[in-house]
Amino acid sequence: MKIETQVIHAGQRPDPLTGAVMTPVYQTSTYAQKHPGVAEWEYSRTHNPTRSALQDCLAALEGGTHGVCFASGLAAVDTVVRTLNPGDHVVCGDDVYGGTYRLFNTVFAKVGIKFSFVDLSDPDIEIPEGTTMVWAETPTNPLLKTSDIAALANKSHAVGAILVVDNTFATPIFQRPLELGADVVLHSTTKYIGGHSDVVGGALITSNDVLAEQFTTLQNSVGAVPGPWDCFLTLRGLKTLSVRMARHDENAKALVAWMQERDDVATVIYPGFGGMVSFVLKGDLDAAIRFVKATKVFTLAESLGGVESLIELPAIMTHASVPPDVRAKIGIDDGLIRLSVGIEHMDDQRADLEKAFAAAAG
Repeated sequence: MKIETQVIHAGQRPDPLTGAVMTPVYQTSTYAQKHPGVAEWEYSRTHNPTRSALQDCLAALEGGTHGVCFASGLAAVDTVVRTLNPGDHVVCGDDVYGGTYRLFNTVFAKVGIKFSFVDLSDPDIEIPEGTTMVWAETPTNPLLKTSDIAALANKSHAVGAILVVDNTFATPIFQRPLELGADVVLHSTTKYIGGHSDVVGGALITSNDVLAEQFTTLQNSVGAVPGPWDCFLTLRGLKTLSVRMARHDENAKALVAWMQERDDVATVIYPGFGGMVSFVLKGDLDAAIRFVKATKVFTLAESLGGVESLIELPAIMTHASVPPDVRAKIGIDDGLIRLSVGIEHMDDQRADLEKAFAAAAG
């Protein structure tokens, strides 16, 4: 089944009770049992039919056998790292979401898990012996660097490490890491998967039965689960994922070509696909602030992946938790601007940015 069909049908069948085409919102905390301790459904922290439909759909889209959903993307990140032990070593991309960096360094480092931050887009990168896990965003946030997933998988497995790939930016429309050798795929479903900026969530997908058992045990034990309405909204958003991503991609490519010709842009960063674009404006931080405050079609806000266009300054917004010296080392300049290009008409997006360029110039 093609992915354009899977986003609509995978994991979702007409409701057996009523025949409802859309998966119902099972708004319940508990379920009647036919016999003490014998029931398909027990308690909605453990299982919920709406959540199960979403998990099955995401697993199918990524080509995995197990999907496990959470209340946020960071809850999914947290769950993966909880499978480790004190003394374990994680090799992580140096350019990752600020919340991931903060969680690793302020929470898990305190309990003895070791983290090394390196440029995983470097084809010559080596994974040292003793590494337990390799953590890759590709494309990265916010510098949009891409990694060779198949090569990283081979290098990780050669030293006995598992490879986790955050596929939030690419989505399974553009990239399926499990098919390239990754062990776990992570999504902040808040972003392109949900696609409408109205729900927060996260997910892990794997074909590894042992990891899946660990993830579901932690999901139930810790309890960071999405509610049925969250799952319903995410499922509804998923149905248009393929057509939305095509429009995000089309608009972003057009804006990149336009910005590359401008004298007031120092650098345009684009991985060649998708709706995320970063660029460095010529001028100082004040000019960049004037730019992001002048847009109307592009809303000044954190997050990304919704149908509406968003704009932000990573250094003082999404990556403010990353120390300034670390940001400077990896190339997150104060004037770096990140765009989440929405699905509005491209002419309106370009006109909006044109006004912002004029405002930045003073």
